[in-house]
Amino acid sequence: MILGLKNISAVCALVLLISANSFEDSVAIENQGIVNHYSHLITLHGASTVNSQPHKVFRSILPKLKQKSQIRILLPKFIPESDGDNPVYAIIETVTANKYEILLGFSPDCNGGNACRLGIVAAEAVTRKTPRLSGKPLSLAKGISGYFVDFSCGANCSDATLTWRQKGVQYTIGLKAGDRTSLVKMANSAINP
Repeated sequence: MILGLKNISAVCALVLLISANSFEDSVAIENQGIVNHYSHLITLHGASTVNSQPHKVFRSILPKLKQKSQIRILLPKFIPESDGDNPVYAIIETVTANKYEILLGFSPDCNGGNACRLGIVAAEAVTRKTPRLSGKPLSLAKGISGYFVDFSCGANCSDATLTWRQKGVQYTIGLKAGDRTSLVKMANSAINP
């Protein structure tokens, strides 16, 4: 009888080992299937949906931003009015390890003057001194909350802005007398890789 129990124990141990190996193999096969599925989606939709580049207006300033900034650089792929007759230029106003500010203008030497100004793209590391976000809350890509502040006009019109925080960085985009729809589209084009 004791010999029989030892044989049953050995058989059970063998069955458990075979089951465990089969389970690992099925997990590996399933994981490979998931990888193949996503690779197929990337092929169908183009690699640009996974690792797309920012709008072409940022091409000339991107090396300097990458060299000096230590925060994650998010630049929009969509900029309103950039495909029309008037070219849009990206001009670095500030770039440090924890901050960048880019002016979008209709001339390469725009200094923020009202006539040449289209808007801004900015980012800054969040610290204890960073003010709380304000404005009208709205939903952005990836479940991120953004805050919209409308423009006002007096002698000149200010920027409408959209601000959000992502991974310890506060991002702001602005358009002179801009509309919420364009700002949301711009923000989402920066948030989505």
